[in-house]
Amino acid sequence: MSTQNILKPYESTNLTLNNRVVMAPMTRGRATSEGNVATTELEGLYYEQRATAGLLITEGSQVSAQAVGYVNTPGIYTDAQVEGWKKVTKRVHDKGGKIFIQLWHVGRMSHPDFHNGELPVSASAINPNAQSYTYEGFKDTVTPRELSIEDIKAVVKDFQTAGANAMKAGFDGVEIHSSNGYLFQQFFNGCSNTRTDEYGGSYENRARFFFEVLDALKTVVPQEKIGARFNPSCHDMFGMEVDKDTIPTFEYIINKLNDYDLAYVHLSEPFTDVSKVPFAVTEIAKHFRPLYKGTLMINAGFDQEKGNKVIEEGNADLVAYGKPFISNPDLVARFETNAALATWDESTFYTGGAQGYTDYPTMG
Repeated sequence: MSTQNILKPYESTNLTLNNRVVMAPMTRGRATSEGNVATTELEGLYYEQRATAGLLITEGSQVSAQAVGYVNTPGIYTDAQVEGWKKVTKRVHDKGGKIFIQLWHVGRMSHPDFHNGELPVSASAINPNAQSYTYEGFKDTVTPRELSIEDIKAVVKDFQTAGANAMKAGFDGVEIHSSNGYLFQQFFNGCSNTRTDEYGGSYENRARFFFEVLDALKTVVPQEKIGARFNPSCHDMFGMEVDKDTIPTFEYIINKLNDYDLAYVHLSEPFTDVSKVPFAVTEIAKHFRPLYKGTLMINAGFDQEKGNKVIEEGNADLVAYGKPFISNPDLVARFETNAALATWDESTFYTGGAQGYTDYPTMG
């Protein structure tokens, strides 16, 4: 048995994993089948190759047509999409792996090109001044339409339906993508939420939409099979800005999650340098670990050494790796033998096809 912390089995009341190495959710743009269906042999192989991870989390998968915001991303809202994902989960399970699906709504990060010219939606009608990746390449985002109360209830229902579909498709659980400037974070942050109704203003109101989705999801997915991802210090990316209320809002959310019995909470360290940003937290795991009593997963910028260290220090239970898993399908074996890691080819991240997707070799 390896003495590396990252390779030790993990067992909680809700999770039993062979190791603490998690494959982070990553958009790869390979769902080229009609109807955004993850049916290609390629996608099944991709996840199968990486099934030695303690847990796989799929790429973000939209919960409705309204939720789409990037080209060739899979969905989980039609019968055809459910059937496609069944093939993927079977391949992972046949290799002894475990897999959660990430449920996604991009909100204002979408573009009218995805919606027959209609505006994308958000908490408030504020342009993120970012770019959306469309079938014609990157295009500037637009000012979205503010969701009405009725609209919000419909999105809650979309997530509930997607969760039920995930169970039909054979997933071991679901992760709510409440991170990286997408729809949930658009409600959390003041730069994107200026509402004066019950979904704006106070920390409780900003978090209300998320908890309504969580409460709806747990009626169709056992709550011990639900995870949630957050990026508290997301700044100068995806239209997000940190202000004096940002971290307190996330503190409120993480504290309140102790009232639930989730599989895990998945946090990201800052994607950008926030050391000089007022009110931002530079060390997310250290800051939030004392607040959350359940399983804590951390992501962003970790290598083998840092992964072992964050567990040893007690600041996380699991570590999610993104890009290293792209070019090292046998990442766990490489950690076990302290082998060198292969480098990834960023130019093939979203291009479609096997190149840069399923053609990275294992050791030897």
